Amino acid sequence: MYWIIGRKSQLSLASNLLVYKAILKPIWTYGIQLWGTASNSNIDTLERFQSKVLRIITDAPWYVTNAVLIKHDLQVLSVRQEVRTFSVTYHARLEGHPNDVATSLLQQPPHNHRLKRYYPADLDTRF
Repeated sequence: MYWIIGRKSQLSLASNLLVYKAILKPIWTYGIQLWGTASNSNIDTLERFQSKVLRIITDAPWYVTNAVLIKHDLQVLSVRQEVRTFSVTYHARLEGHPNDVATSLLQQPPHNHRLKRYYPADLDTRF
């Protein structure tokens, strides 16, 4: 997709950002509600992808930090913020669900910290 959003693209910044939000972002947000259990290295990989794509879109110089680029210039949520918001809303929807099987998904198994497993309810302590 470099030929669409790259440096020599004739699209405006708004159009390039729309291409990112309409085509690329849905690919990595598929199943994001369950990413509360993903390891930090997997989420870091997605953050690197997001940073690279947004740098290509804006043609940002090397000295502009990713935080400034994502938060202030483009006003896009980072991958960790997306994981948190989608997981919290999914958890809230499950709490109010009329099906008992769906609400049973919220019950956490006993924590065995020796295995270092994370559960979606652990998002408050991880991110």
